[in-house]
Amino acid sequence: MRIHRGFHLPGTDGCALTIGNFDGVHRGHQAMLALLASEARHRGVPSCALTFEPHPRDHFARQAGRPELAPPRIATLRDKLCELQRCGIDHVVVARFDDRLAAMPAPDFIDRVLVHGLRARYVLVGDDFSFGAKRAGNYALLDAAGARLGFDVARMMSYEVHGLRVSSSAVRSALAAGDLALVEALLGRPYSVSGHVLHGRKLGRELGFRTLNLRFAHARAATGGIFVVRVHGLTAAPLPAVASFGVRPTVDDSGRVLLEVHCLDWPATLGPEAGYGRCLRVDLLHKLHDEVRYGSLPALQEAISRDTEEARRWFTAHA
Repeated sequence: MRIHRGFHLPGTDGCALTIGNFDGVHRGHQAMLALLASEARHRGVPSCALTFEPHPRDHFARQAGRPELAPPRIATLRDKLCELQRCGIDHVVVARFDDRLAAMPAPDFIDRVLVHGLRARYVLVGDDFSFGAKRAGNYALLDAAGARLGFDVARMMSYEVHGLRVSSSAVRSALAAGDLALVEALLGRPYSVSGHVLHGRKLGRELGFRTLNLRFAHARAATGGIFVVRVHGLTAAPLPAVASFGVRPTVDDSGRVLLEVHCLDWPATLGPEAGYGRCLRVDLLHKLHDEVRYGSLPALQEAISRDTEEARRWFTAHA
């Protein structure tokens, strides 16, 4: 998969295109991407997903001075791109959503981006798709433009699981509620976070619980708390672990979101510094509780010990 930052696809003569934020790449997204790949093969062109960073609602929230209006983020850009690749997409265009793009009228978006920029020959959108300044563009406008300018337009209706419409909003709600079983049903896989292991303050060592620290590159994550997790990327088989995902209220006031992972049994084949620099994927399997601000480091140490034992019991019960 090739990643592009501008509205052009060098070396291609057109594409089959879909457009969206794709936060979480849930099962509705996956169904749309599978259809896109099929249509691309039928037409003999590459598949392409156009997505935006930052999320358009992040942009408008900042413009309004209301950062709380931005949606909590399900996935980092890294994880979104990994899932788009897993879905078989050939090209991804990551467009910077800024004032200029927000102000672009819908007809100009069709002309500049779809026709002359990406040379789309087929455009697939969702049933609630809108585009252009003030969201004035809709499916009818896009369909009429396609008939006039020579590209096909299709719309995919809602995807449901157990009678529930699958959407990024539904995933966020399930994550906020700590319902990881529902999250897995909506995503078609366990909810996970990936990233490189960073050096931290080494506080976990002092408390007797060495951690692997992964940064979540957004100010607001769609979930938080203490979780039973499984770690991929350290050994051939995933490792059972317990993790804190959030802002660490007892020891940090920066507001930075971190995923701190403590492996229940560190493999003897790995040296004590073996995790640093590795890119890991951490599957969140079960939520133990929300983050808690403890009054002292000994109280935090005792809580980590309880959480670790609870995670061991969970893995034993789900062996």
